Amino acid sequence: MARLTRALGHRNYRLFFAGQSVSLIGTWVTRVATSWLVYRLTGSELLLGVTGFAGQIPMLVLAPFAGVLADRWNRHRILVVTQVLSALQSLALAVLALSGLITVTHVIILQVVQGLINSFDTPARQAFVVEMVEDRADLPNAIALNSSMFNASRIVGPSIGGLIIAAVGEGWCFAIDAVSYVAVILSLLLMRIPARPQPAQRERLMSELRTGVGYVFGFPPVRELLLNVALVGTMGMPYTVLMPVFASKILHGGPHTLGLLMTGAGVGALCGTFYLASRHSVVGLGKVIVIATMMLGVALILFSFSHALALSMFLLLFVGAGMMLQSAAANTILQTVVDEHLRGRVMAFYSVAVMGTMPIGSLVAGIMADRIGAPRTILIGAIVCILGGTWFAFRRPMLARHVRPIYVERGILPPIEETTA
Repeated sequence: MARLTRALGHRNYRLFFAGQSVSLIGTWVTRVATSWLVYRLTGSELLLGVTGFAGQIPMLVLAPFAGVLADRWNRHRILVVTQVLSALQSLALAVLALSGLITVTHVIILQVVQGLINSFDTPARQAFVVEMVEDRADLPNAIALNSSMFNASRIVGPSIGGLIIAAVGEGWCFAIDAVSYVAVILSLLLMRIPARPQPAQRERLMSELRTGVGYVFGFPPVRELLLNVALVGTMGMPYTVLMPVFASKILHGGPHTLGLLMTGAGVGALCGTFYLASRHSVVGLGKVIVIATMMLGVALILFSFSHALALSMFLLLFVGAGMMLQSAAANTILQTVVDEHLRGRVMAFYSVAVMGTMPIGSLVAGIMADRIGAPRTILIGAIVCILGGTWFAFRRPMLARHVRPIYVERGILPPIEETTA
């Protein structure tokens, strides 16, 4: 057990883990409530896609610039500000919903606001992990625990959200989320963070951005990892946007059914995090990415044909595990190979690949589902994911040759050992 949780030995990370665990449950309660509210008000698959697009498109545009700021500014301070603003955004949703004034237009506008906040929060959060964990050997475990925290909340949050929606409506879900941010804000304020050394002279923002872009697209392992993550984010992850359609039209259920489906994916993802947390080395994660991408693709294909709740939940276990393993393994490799002065910018592009591509996928999925139905939309996306996984498998040996010298230089591999990335 100590091996699975060794990153919690670091005080700052332990504080973050506790506060974020509470806050993320509230976040997932709100996600379920937002989807259900939009679908209840409109009955439109297209507007589900538009809502998802509105909440995520700012990440695609702003995250690269936010990554430069995460390398320039105090990441801890950035996170305190973004968490306070996120709490206010959820409070606004709660006030509008509880007063009965909320419309889809309000939801979309506030989704854009949250997307703007996330554009700065996510790169800073990803880059901040290394500041909370002093021993670099514990970094892979910290990343795995981050994923376990995220996915444990994905199990608990949707179930709670479904029950609250059925009992008292969506407004109280938003109110609970607003209160939950207090936990993570307190955890951040209680941390003791040593000052990060700053270079004596800074380049201009656009010059630093070009440096980051050049590194991301010029170094094959980083480029291929991000492309693989972006493909799954665009074609695979939008299945979550269409969950209300499967819950109501395909499985003939209600908000509780939606919560169960989201919980199924969360349980699978949590199982995947236990595997990653138990690993003692970053070596071999390239193979994990290939297997995970194939697994989620096959599971999504089968899910698209399912009309039984139990079978759908079972298949979503593998979807959730595949999604988590693919993205978290890529995150771990990136955090291991990148130089510290580029960390914020690289993790900004990772955030774009994971979340910034989702608005495009959500919008396309909403349009396609409106035309050809949600099951066929999921099926097409799954096939594309499998093709992407096949391409990454073909490229993996070449990527391993690029990564190996970095692993040797950082003491992860001895010079004579042969392995894969």
